[in-house]
Amino acid sequence: MRITATDVALVANGTLIGPGVDANGISFDSRQIVPGSAFVAIVAKRDGHQFLADAVAGGASFLIVERGRALDGVTCVEVDDTVLALAKIAAHCRQRFTDAAGQCVVGITGSVGKTTTKAFVAAVLARGFFHVHAAESSFNNDIGVPVSIINAPDVCEAMVLEMGMRGFGEIARLCEYAQPTIAVITVIGDAHSERVGGRDGIIRAKGELIEALDEDGIAVLNADDSGAMSLADRCAGGVITYGEALSADVGYEITDRDDMGCATVDFSFDGETETTTLTLPGDHMASNAAAAVAVGIASGMMLSECVAGLNDVQGTSGRMRWMTSRQGIRILDDSYNANTASLTAALDTISLVPAVRRVAVLGAMAELSDMEESHRRIEMHALSLGIEVLPLETDLYGASALSLEEVMAVLEELTSDDVVVVKGSRSSATERVVAALLG
Repeated sequence: MRITATDVALVANGTLIGPGVDANGISFDSRQIVPGSAFVAIVAKRDGHQFLADAVAGGASFLIVERGRALDGVTCVEVDDTVLALAKIAAHCRQRFTDAAGQCVVGITGSVGKTTTKAFVAAVLARGFFHVHAAESSFNNDIGVPVSIINAPDVCEAMVLEMGMRGFGEIARLCEYAQPTIAVITVIGDAHSERVGGRDGIIRAKGELIEALDEDGIAVLNADDSGAMSLADRCAGGVITYGEALSADVGYEITDRDDMGCATVDFSFDGETETTTLTLPGDHMASNAAAAVAVGIASGMMLSECVAGLNDVQGTSGRMRWMTSRQGIRILDDSYNANTASLTAALDTISLVPAVRRVAVLGAMAELSDMEESHRRIEMHALSLGIEVLPLETDLYGASALSLEEVMAVLEELTSDDVVVVKGSRSSATERVVAALLG
């Protein structure tokens, strides 16, 4: 959205230094500045104030900085805390969106499937709204969510926001300014469980999204997940469910799969059925797609429109994306992140793909309440499917850790008749394996 330095100073309780220039959107990464946008200096592992000159060189219109750290000769807004300032600016932009375009703001959370569901939801809503704005990548925290709201175009009619959880109160804090009107819960799993005392804590923390809805809001819940369904009573508004369960409002059934593991799915609602073959591999994608269909229906769209929109989704790097190595090996790149649910789904996917040899290069999963048990379950599941596990720099899967060089030595033996899945938590950096295979 268009923001002015004057407005930013006002809503963020800041001090304007220089003329009140305008900006289109905001960035916190000086390397990705869009000319004419504002730059906010975030102090985290790296101090954004070190890159103010780079941001200006990249075309930043004005800078948002901590007090006493303004850059000479450039319009700056000095604030006490740049992260808190982001939240206040986002609240201002969210109110402008309400006043100008209506109330369609979708918040999505869950232990797995958030980013992919976000992509499906955006594609579905694009069939029913003039302009849909979805958060970039995994912008789902105290920095990413406000930036996503601020960067929504003035002409957009719907926003799709992803909301992550690393502790109690985080989603509630995001919702204070995001003000979702539709809340989606994908799956309640074990991601970040060590931070909140196990699965019950995850349910409580994810439920903050449902509790943020007012009486006009709609919760979209996974009928196949008991944790998600347990949140229905915490919704002040309406509830729409989706899933394979017969009780689901939006039902789905997988009827076939192609050679790349993409499912053909029958979606049903209110006595009608529509069929499509999904563009992303894995049976679990049917659940994410059904969530998007439910959001579309909650927004007043027809089932046929919703299902047609699913065909517009394309894969992104690191998320269930098929690639081919230089020697012709099929690679399922799911390297972006991992927990037990998403890793199980990735293993299930390659087990259904025609191949002579199936190999899983797995990095460690992080922030689980029971690390040894969780990794051992994955090891046993892979063995039950006939998938060979190559543990990248971890011994948690019950075998000796392999270096990147040792993993690549094994993979060099594979042929075009074989398939490899690559997956691990961010801290494992398993994308190095994909890069090596493609290089």
